[in-house]
Amino acid sequence: MADADGYAGAGCRFAGIPREKTQLAETKAKPQSLASLSGDSAVSQGIQAGVNDATWSAASHMNNAVGGTAVQQGGSILGGMLGSRKPTVTYVWGVPGPASANVLQTTTPKFSVNFASAPGVNPSDFAPEIVRLTPAQNTCRLVGATRGKEDARSNDAADWEIYSGFVEDRVAANVQKTTEGQYELTPQSPLYPGEYAVVLRPLSKNEKFSGGEVARGQGAGMMFDTVWTFQVGENAQ
Repeated sequence: MADADGYAGAGCRFAGIPREKTQLAETKAKPQSLASLSGDSAVSQGIQAGVNDATWSAASHMNNAVGGTAVQQGGSILGGMLGSRKPTVTYVWGVPGPASANVLQTTTPKFSVNFASAPGVNPSDFAPEIVRLTPAQNTCRLVGATRGKEDARSNDAADWEIYSGFVEDRVAANVQKTTEGQYELTPQSPLYPGEYAVVLRPLSKNEKFSGGEVARGQGAGMMFDTVWTFQVGENAQ
């Protein structure tokens, strides 16, 4: 089923789950695991504050030419000052709040996922997955992380292989394609109590993305910003 925004939708057969938007934080720590990043205060504070939304939402609502040029020129000037080699940082995707409001009482949920009409996205390049979320300092839940150039969020060129070294806790799932951009999704084994999400991931780990689109939640970059969270209850059966 489609969500209220009409971009993409996911729902379990017994209840609808609203689409949420992830927040993007940065840290100098290497992404060895989500558990190792969960104690990083820079990550939890960045996700909780939602700095990414405030900054990039303002830029994207300006005249496209002016906003895009201003951001790109800023990146170019900074790049000239630092030299051609830009340092890399770890980008971490997370969802604010310690727990999902969507509590399921089944350990074997079944999801119908529909992103066929997502704007600027080729649905044949993506498929849904289930991931386990990592709680961080009782303020947020971590979805995934990867390395990227320090100025990736201000770069509109599609040159970032985000998923090639992506760190996430994927759950083994049965993914059945019903038509272009529409899938049925079920975990292969009963889920343990905890925090989870349905996410959209590129089929190719070498797929390149624009960091600017990821930061603004536009085009193919929107797929990393889209998440449907749920919690498997302690007494789920």
